[in-house]
Amino acid sequence: MSNLSKAYLLGGGIGSLAAAAFMIRDGEFSGENITILEAKPVMGGSLDGAGNPTDGYSLRGGRMLTTDNYECTWDLFKSIPSLTLPGKSVFDETIEFNEKYKSHAMARLVDRRRAKVPVKSMGFAMHDRQELLRLTEASEAELSNSCITDWLSPEFFETEFWYMWATTFAFQPWHSAIEFKRYLHRFMMEFSRIETLAGVKRTVYNQYDSFVRPLQSWLATQNVHFYVDCQVTDLERHIATDKLVVTGIHYQQLGENKTIVVENGDLVFLQNGSMTDASSLGSMTTAPPQLTKQDCTSWQLWEKLAAENSGFGHPSVFNSSIAESCWESFTVTLKNPAFFDKMFEFSGNEAGIGGLVTFKDSNWLLSIVLAHQPHFIDQPADVQVFWGYALFPDRVGNFVPKPMADCNGAEILQELCGHLRFDLDTMISANCIPCRMPYITSMFMPRSRTDRPLPIPHNSRNLAFISQFVEIPEDVVFTVEYSVRAAQMAVYEFLHIDRHIPPVTPHDKSLMVEFEALAKAFK
Repeated sequence: MSNLSKAYLLGGGIGSLAAAAFMIRDGEFSGENITILEAKPVMGGSLDGAGNPTDGYSLRGGRMLTTDNYECTWDLFKSIPSLTLPGKSVFDETIEFNEKYKSHAMARLVDRRRAKVPVKSMGFAMHDRQELLRLTEASEAELSNSCITDWLSPEFFETEFWYMWATTFAFQPWHSAIEFKRYLHRFMMEFSRIETLAGVKRTVYNQYDSFVRPLQSWLATQNVHFYVDCQVTDLERHIATDKLVVTGIHYQQLGENKTIVVENGDLVFLQNGSMTDASSLGSMTTAPPQLTKQDCTSWQLWEKLAAENSGFGHPSVFNSSIAESCWESFTVTLKNPAFFDKMFEFSGNEAGIGGLVTFKDSNWLLSIVLAHQPHFIDQPADVQVFWGYALFPDRVGNFVPKPMADCNGAEILQELCGHLRFDLDTMISANCIPCRMPYITSMFMPRSRTDRPLPIPHNSRNLAFISQFVEIPEDVVFTVEYSVRAAQMAVYEFLHIDRHIPPVTPHDKSLMVEFEALAKAFK
């Protein structure tokens, strides 16, 4: 690769930021020759965090972390300096934080009586165990295009295990059996401790402040170019020796059409698809607008490329059923400690230790999590922030007679207080910002092996895909790790980097882990 070669990263999510860092750190690529184009006003993609104490903070969501897995993520962040601890890396500060604040949920499931559900037992009958074993041992060819419900009986979806696993990872019964199997293997260590979430790790702040900001800051010191408000509309391309070659990038910025010429030897990385595309925010008085594919910006280019190239996947598998991939989250900003105090009294967990509290009899299947405070780097000491989400926003609430999708922030708080039996006075001065995400679990849709492209398809010369919609054997989507691993794989292959990519740790092959999971299944 020539020292004059340039790299263009289309999309400013964690995958592109990671790819830029790997190019500089491991590929001796000059940061001045790297350009990142992002359609939004800020970098970070789905790892977002916005707002202020006056107008309210907002998070679309946070991805689960572990330090027992996420090999490529920690390989990267061991090299990225912390913004708050001089001389320490992001990895160092994360480890120190989690040594101090260890997860041990004591109110993981709550029933309609506002009683904590006993969760020492997974609630399995023998046929549940037999069916689960059959699914975990099936090949991906056998599981191809099938749903979880094709392999497990209706009774399974009423077990304590399903309520905990589904809400920890956001699975729905109609989601991909392949992805469900991969999760069972990748997170087998979590099977035996799913009721306490002891394996879950957290960043010091939300993942935008703790991951995106320090990574972008380090890239800026390397002179990487960041262009925001840039919507890439098309790629000039041709086929040479049976391989696609990108020769130009068309984009719009502030209403002006622009073109980048891609020279011979230059590289292009595309973040194909987005789980947070067409997201919309509401307020205390308005429900989020119900946007659709017509409002999307991230799928069209992938669809154009896939229509022309058999090895570039099938985006329609993932973006054709909003009803099956949509759920809704909400972020609550408080200026009164009453709610946090009442939650501590009820759950026994201080904020930052309890993890998800799921209301298993909620029509919406509502969950909340109180993170360690402050959750935003600029959050005042007298302000608290918590986050929640619901897997069934199309269903009528238990305490509010309308679907969550039609509810404003005040109505969501009314529903939450109903499940907790809290007086609404605990929400005095609360600002609840709901967020509708039509494609948030689109990568979980039932699929076959060829529906996702490889990070560098065999029939591509200078175009790579880095997103949740590429194919990486054994690893699991809906994680920061998946995007970072895809980026590392693409960069190392393009630049011929002779350095070991950390493999997926085979915890599921550990006799101790297998024994603990088996013992848990029979409790």
